[in-house]
Amino acid sequence: MAELLKVEGLKSGYGEAVVVQGIDLTLEAGQSLALLGRNGTGKTTLMNTLVGVTRRHAGRISLAGQDITNLPAHLRAGAGIGWVPQERNIFKSLTVHENLTAVARPGPWTVERAYEMFPRLAERKSNMGNQLSGGEQQMLAVARALVLNPKLLLLDEPLEGLAPIIVEELLRSIARVVRDEGMSAIIVEQNPRMILPITHTAVVLDRGQVVHRDSSEALLAAPDQLDRWLAVAKA
Repeated sequence: MAELLKVEGLKSGYGEAVVVQGIDLTLEAGQSLALLGRNGTGKTTLMNTLVGVTRRHAGRISLAGQDITNLPAHLRAGAGIGWVPQERNIFKSLTVHENLTAVARPGPWTVERAYEMFPRLAERKSNMGNQLSGGEQQMLAVARALVLNPKLLLLDEPLEGLAPIIVEELLRSIARVVRDEGMSAIIVEQNPRMILPITHTAVVLDRGQVVHRDSSEALLAAPDQLDRWLAVAKA
């Protein structure tokens, strides 16, 4: 498989504060990666750096052979990065349909396919963003990233704070996108047992550095490693 994302010696943070320190990371096209770690270990900072909204102190980022290290965030989206941040960032003053059509780009993921993926959104296509439940807003955030037809999808804790029935529905949709349809993705999730079964590889961060890499299958089968890095073996 061709290499899609390459991160070399990346150091970044906010202002003078360095949070992510010396990250080296690669992701092949069609592969998905679980980005794991306890709270405060730098996962969101790394995602934000890939998007281009932190201060980079050192290192290089390339996407599909293009050096995007110095590109501003809006040009990184154009280069092929789709981002679903923790805050969702949907347009709350626009309808569901307007949220999707405002950003849609040509490609296999059309607005109609997004509605097929998330029937709840089709039912609420005329509702304003601020009239949706938290789970529906998250579905809209994911759908909006998909209709950008990105090369790389970044999901930052997409299941956080959602009702269990919504978690199951959203997890099935994410699994379809990354495992069945082969979209390249990096997914941050606090509960590794939810995300490891649907990703190919896993990276664990601690204090802003990569401390463990393995296949998702191998890490899921190693409760001692999960306990060591994430303290979740008995969860």
